[in-house]
Amino acid sequence: MTIRGFAFKALAVGALFACASTSFAAKTLVYCSEGSPEGFNPQYFTTGTTADASSVPMYNRLVEFELGTTNIVPGLAESWTAAPDGLSYTFKLRKGVKFHSSAKFTPSRDFDADDVLFSYNRQADPNHPFHKTTPGQTYAYFEDMGMKDIVDHVEKVDPMTVKFVLKKPEAPFMANMAMDFASILSAEYAEKMKAAGTVDLIDKDPIGTGPFQFVSYQKDAIIRYKANDHYWGGRPKIDNLVYAITTDASVRYAKLKTGECHVMAFPKPADVAAMKADPNIKLVQQNGLNVGYIAFNVEKKPFDNKLVRQALNMAVNNKAILDSVFQGAGQPAKNPIPPTLWGYNDKVKEYPYDPAKARELLAKAGYPNGAEVELWYLPVTRPYNPDGKRMAELIQADWEKVGVKTKLITFEWGEYRKRSKTGEQQVMMFGWSGDNGDPDNFFVPLLGCAAVKGGGNVSRWCNKDFEDAVQKAKLATRQADRAALYMKAQEVASEEAPWIPIAHSVRFDPVRKEVVGYKMDATAHHYFDKVDLVQK
Repeated sequence: MTIRGFAFKALAVGALFACASTSFAAKTLVYCSEGSPEGFNPQYFTTGTTADASSVPMYNRLVEFELGTTNIVPGLAESWTAAPDGLSYTFKLRKGVKFHSSAKFTPSRDFDADDVLFSYNRQADPNHPFHKTTPGQTYAYFEDMGMKDIVDHVEKVDPMTVKFVLKKPEAPFMANMAMDFASILSAEYAEKMKAAGTVDLIDKDPIGTGPFQFVSYQKDAIIRYKANDHYWGGRPKIDNLVYAITTDASVRYAKLKTGECHVMAFPKPADVAAMKADPNIKLVQQNGLNVGYIAFNVEKKPFDNKLVRQALNMAVNNKAILDSVFQGAGQPAKNPIPPTLWGYNDKVKEYPYDPAKARELLAKAGYPNGAEVELWYLPVTRPYNPDGKRMAELIQADWEKVGVKTKLITFEWGEYRKRSKTGEQQVMMFGWSGDNGDPDNFFVPLLGCAAVKGGGNVSRWCNKDFEDAVQKAKLATRQADRAALYMKAQEVASEEAPWIPIAHSVRFDPVRKEVVGYKMDATAHHYFDKVDLVQK
């Protein structure tokens, strides 16, 4: 069977299209994704599901991460220089970069400095005319990272040169600039949509410079993209890219086996052995730069009491969770960062599984008869958690043993994130896959004070000692000095217990044998611009 025939058979079996289309008549790769994106503007969101559908295929940043590593390489900036005092970075922009076009927009010029200023200032300036184009949306990552306290302003030196002027030296600055929230949008597109009275379309109908161009989205079902013929990095080898949104991991696996999809997200650990034995599947794997955890909302009782948080840490049988949920594809967590990351504090002691001590601490905290709580569990498979519901059931049973009755709740993924940003949760299951290989990328967006407002700090915990340590680490120039500060921060987090750290997982990407050139990304995204489909 030809690749063309194979692709159409896959689409027909999966009922992905109501009818054939000439725009999908060539090489079509189908990716079975795990959930629906929250939207298509990567400035608004922090989850990997949304980044996979927005910033990865459709946008670029000034600098990028080399695929498979967190090494920084040129993107929309072909070169850059840092001032000796660390207070400014000057970027020379790449010439000849084309923006996408659509039925509503045809660009009249190439990418230039105006697009960089628009993309940054839109997030930074509350009075910017495009700051509030979508009601209720916040610039989550920008706020979580505290970027307004890092960057003073951005200057247009000339049409192809920009300078970022900082308020203070920032050790992780270049790594931050390669992250999803730093994606570059079209200033011209924004102005044209504003003139047409449809300014909200800049966030809904994306226009970027990336390898794939947006075609359509059917909510909770399918996203369609086509190759960008004018991509500055070289046209993709596949002509069309389809995301078949499939929330159940077992269904994703079934589709992979039958050829309905070529690549699937986040398999169940229980299926890994069978995948390894299947000659039609290649299983790519690596240790994940991630952490899965349970976050206590410290603004709500009884979790405003540190003793309660410590007690429920001791009440969870983490080994049973690792055995039942991760099935050998994870290691127990005790810190907010994985042990593969520099600055990890191995001297921190994990909370022992000790129900008797947990009951004692609950009584000391004023809850001798336990409490009633609500635990939100993940509705989608994530790289740091293969089965949120099963994990929640195990925790529910553990807490029941110490008198804490737990009601399990979940929502659709977008709603789950939206509600958590406002602090509606009492206890929630969450996690993180590192975006840039710097410890700052875990500590600041997940537990920093600024991230309470941005919504990434779902425990809503703001601790002076922790904050002082991680902010001082940003200013240090020697990695050893930064590591020492991060080790202190981990000791504070362990003592104050805003989380129950659960696990760091091994990641698996199953791909069909027809797929060549696929490489696993260090940050848990899925890239398809270098892959091809060949007949086997």
